[in-house]
Amino acid sequence: MTNGFGFSFPNDSNDDGDNDANNRGGSGNGRGDGDGSNPFAAFGFGGSFGGGQSGAPGGGGLGDMFNQLGQMLSGMGTSMNAQDKGDAVNFELAARMARQRLAGVSPVSDADTRAAEESLRLVELWLDEATDLPASEAKAQAWNAEQWLNQTMPMWKRLVNPVAEHMNRAQLDTMPEQAREMMGPMAGMMNQMNAMQFGMKLGHALGDLAQQALTGTDFGLPVAPAGTAAVLPRNIAEISKGLDLPGQEVMVYIAAREAARQRLFRHVPWLVERIVSSVEEYAAGLEIDTSHIEEIARNLNLEGGDPQQIQEALQNLQGEDLSPRVGTRNAGATSRLETLIALVEGWVDVVVAEALGERIPSTPQLAEAWARRRATGGSAEQAFANIVGIELGAPRTRDAAELWRRIGTAVGAERRDQVWNHPDFLPTAEHLDNPAAFIDTLLDDQPDTDFDDEFAKLEQELRDNPELKRDEGDGKDDGREDGTEL
Repeated sequence: MTNGFGFSFPNDSNDDGDNDANNRGGSGNGRGDGDGSNPFAAFGFGGSFGGGQSGAPGGGGLGDMFNQLGQMLSGMGTSMNAQDKGDAVNFELAARMARQRLAGVSPVSDADTRAAEESLRLVELWLDEATDLPASEAKAQAWNAEQWLNQTMPMWKRLVNPVAEHMNRAQLDTMPEQAREMMGPMAGMMNQMNAMQFGMKLGHALGDLAQQALTGTDFGLPVAPAGTAAVLPRNIAEISKGLDLPGQEVMVYIAAREAARQRLFRHVPWLVERIVSSVEEYAAGLEIDTSHIEEIARNLNLEGGDPQQIQEALQNLQGEDLSPRVGTRNAGATSRLETLIALVEGWVDVVVAEALGERIPSTPQLAEAWARRRATGGSAEQAFANIVGIELGAPRTRDAAELWRRIGTAVGAERRDQVWNHPDFLPTAEHLDNPAAFIDTLLDDQPDTDFDDEFAKLEQELRDNPELKRDEGDGKDDGREDGTEL
């Protein structure tokens, strides 16, 4: 792969050490099937006319299109029959294709299982000293890539399905009314075809990510089942090869990140649903803009009938982006999702550094390696782009970590962690630019200890000197100037 997820070191080998493209699904792009300019390339809205690379599922070349059509038709009967009628994605096909990319995955050994369980148990003790959020009591597990795929699929369904549903609707909205009427009788067939197309792309993306994931909640995405803290020892061992550090320390660091996230997802009950609802809000506002394609078509003069002119016109299309431009009216949902992921991972950065810093000398190196991993492919925005189809901006995790660090210094770890008590208490994207403003709101909520001390002192004086109270009463005017009572 050109863009590995392993601490910025490419993870080119599969379990049997064979780098043959067929065993990797024929894709040489570590980002799955998309690119930065086309957030839905992962779902088949390919790039330039005739410019797609062979074997790259997101390409727009005619050869790729016919190849994909052949694959779809070859398994159409069984896949259509297996599709859940309520889904906009053929998840059965997606799972089958992902497993094909994972052929030959070895079972998790007993030694790896023990190492994972002991690491997770150890870091829970250390995290107790760095955060007031209690241990999640999640079950410690060691997974291989196929187990990761099977265990996380239910959450991917929740995230992908609304995007696919609204994508289908947005596609129909862009069609002329007459075309929609003519398509009416074939609508069911087209929906199934779209579901298969989505399923194929999802299978490619999940198959790739399963070979790169290190935990059940990589990138701050709660895709593992509730109550499960999982690490992938084989994938961790692969990325450890590129680091001049003991493999055990790498395992402990990654286990600490997983355990810290599990504390958040367990004790902040609104957090998981907030992430899912942000995806649903994004999907509900999907729009497809084809105006640039229409402009290209208008400027393409094929009426002359001159073969040379037609050939020149088609050559001019080389490199043109003929994929629909996908956007959403709900930009706020995208911003909330970006900020929420940054806050989760930034909080984990701070808590893990505090818990491990004095115990594992290589913690700063591991933290920097993790940051490089985020920057070179192992990140939430890339996972969303490749799998869910949402093009996020890079979550500002470093800024979020700095904010959490300064909050802890200003008001302490207990008050810092209480910020997670309600979504309305969380910092916003603007606070990542201006941490002092958010910290001021927390300081304003703190009791005025100087006033309380003075009040307590006065109260004690009155208690110790009852005469003071009587003297104060005697000093009040209780009559008229002539001495008569009121």
